[in-house]
Amino acid sequence: MHKIVTTGVVCAIAAMFFAGCSTESNNTYPVLNHSQLAAQYYGSDTAWYLANIPFFECSDQQVQDVYYYRWKMYKAHIRSVGDNQYVITEFINHVPWDREPYCTIDAATMHHIHEGRWLKDSRYMDGYINNMIEGGGDNRHYSESIADAVWARYLVNADTAFLVSQLDSMIRLYNDWNDHYDSSKQLYYIPAMPDATEYTIASVDASGGKGGFDSGDAYRPTINSYMFANARAIARVATIKGDSATSREYSAKAEGLKKRVQDDLWNTKLQHFTDRFKQNNQYVHYWDFIRGRELAGMIPWYFNLPDDTPTFNAAWKHAIDTSLLNGPYGFRTNEPSYQYYFKQMVYSWGHRGSQWNGPSWPYQSSMVLTGMANFLNNYRQDVITNSDYLSTLRKYTSQHYLPDGKINLVENYDPDEGGPIVYYYWSNHYNHSSYNDLVITGLCGIRPSTSDTLVVNPLIDTSVHYFCLDDVLYHGHRLSVVYDDDGNRYHLGKGLSVFVDGKKAPLLQKDGKTAVFVGSPLVIKTPKQPVNYALNIYHKGYPTPSASINATPDTSLYQAIDGRIWYFTEITNRWTTFSSPVTDTDWYAVDFGAPHDIDSVKIYLMGDGIIYGPPATYTIDYYSNGQWLPVKMKKQKPAKPVANTVNTEVFDKVNTTRIRVNFTHPSRATAVTELECY
Repeated sequence: MHKIVTTGVVCAIAAMFFAGCSTESNNTYPVLNHSQLAAQYYGSDTAWYLANIPFFECSDQQVQDVYYYRWKMYKAHIRSVGDNQYVITEFINHVPWDREPYCTIDAATMHHIHEGRWLKDSRYMDGYINNMIEGGGDNRHYSESIADAVWARYLVNADTAFLVSQLDSMIRLYNDWNDHYDSSKQLYYIPAMPDATEYTIASVDASGGKGGFDSGDAYRPTINSYMFANARAIARVATIKGDSATSREYSAKAEGLKKRVQDDLWNTKLQHFTDRFKQNNQYVHYWDFIRGRELAGMIPWYFNLPDDTPTFNAAWKHAIDTSLLNGPYGFRTNEPSYQYYFKQMVYSWGHRGSQWNGPSWPYQSSMVLTGMANFLNNYRQDVITNSDYLSTLRKYTSQHYLPDGKINLVENYDPDEGGPIVYYYWSNHYNHSSYNDLVITGLCGIRPSTSDTLVVNPLIDTSVHYFCLDDVLYHGHRLSVVYDDDGNRYHLGKGLSVFVDGKKAPLLQKDGKTAVFVGSPLVIKTPKQPVNYALNIYHKGYPTPSASINATPDTSLYQAIDGRIWYFTEITNRWTTFSSPVTDTDWYAVDFGAPHDIDSVKIYLMGDGIIYGPPATYTIDYYSNGQWLPVKMKKQKPAKPVANTVNTEVFDKVNTTRIRVNFTHPSRATAVTELECY
């Protein structure tokens, strides 16, 4: 059995190893200065990152900068939706096609879980997985590989009990996809749009080159790889549970799909996995292959599906050829030789809309980079090298930068000319891909598994002079992976060093790769948090907000209690005192609809240094017997209000139906991105 401990215990143990360490030469364990890095990248909002993320530095400054940006972006997409319940959003703000009221979309869930599995607070992924698998979040609006992603998360946190608890729902969701299964071909089919793409070769050609947003029913390497991986995950979970019958059943399903993908979706002429048409009309014919290569043909390697053969392995030359799928500024979704390459089919607000007939999408680029890391680690091949991985990772990294130099990931990019294509209010800080998982499992080489021995195989070449990935929580143990090409950065000697729970681990050899013994798993469970009585994601009923200014319920008023917290200025998610006729004071209140014991309030203030800034002071009142009374303060942290982080007030417990916060703001307007009452 795995030992179960809480994060508080683990942090106390870790403190004995990590306290006071730095990169000075007289220390055997070169822990990075977490506080300094957190302050550099997150300003006043450091506490959450210090408690949750692995810290990282690298000789490639751009990779390092984007790594920290991606955690900032990810945190902004974590949404509280109930008592210790969380989801991860794809669009940072509500869009008409997401799932009300949670604002989730199942298309990118696999990416969210692969990224989020490295967070130390288990509540985020536990809550998200519960919501998506058991709570209806996976509404099959798009194809998905969520069961496989849940397995990938288990490889990091080793929580067998949680994993097995998802099995029945995994099976139910898998069988729901029977409505997209062709028993005569023993393959799944799907049109372009619900496969999380629009205007693919299959859909554009099926329209005669005139459209193709949601048409193009085809047997695709994508959905069939997803279903292969989900079946394999179900079989593995069933084995752990001791359900041998289910394990055999889903192992057979996985093997059957693997054979069909290799036998029927391998296009011998193109030497690539490609779609075959299910549609039959004047433009396309049933069971014909599409007429060009797409980046989607590399997706089977995301799941290690293809056999290790020279025939299949040769497809990777298409992914690194700059005349084919590898543009100068990123992966192309199909090749320039395609007749309708980059032909614009749709416009939005007078701008180019979202298409997959050439543009570079982080969604698929990150999948292919994961597949490339799998290929380099798990296949005997001479087609690509670590340098190819780094080159494509760096192109993907560069896409995070807008032309003005700011980091802001958007929906898609031009792989030939560079720069973003779709860049509207709903596409800023777009959580539709992975990145940090690529750094952790690819560049830094941590290869999660069920074994007590961990393979560490950094995908680096001579262009990487050093890196340190510090304080990774893996199987309940704290890992640090350090690489120093000449030994002068960390003074540990040349090459690779790995630390487990603060001690330098002997480097072993496993299947020709470097490995370390980690030890038996410790299952880390984050304690539940108190109930936030102010949360309302439904924008109706109780709790009900009110304010002295800007109190229109269908706009900003509910944004301060909707479970979403971020400090990006590009997309608003806040109640503000802007345009207040009162020069000094305003208030924001929450009516719970029933009495609750309240002893603390958290206020998340947004500031831009121009219009919005922290108030000079604020006070808290509670409602009792028809009047507002001040609470008796015990502790305020920080001592004075600070913008772009949480401000916590602790006071003597009161039993009340309402809480009111009074802001004094003589200079700049106050902006509240979230208010929580406990």
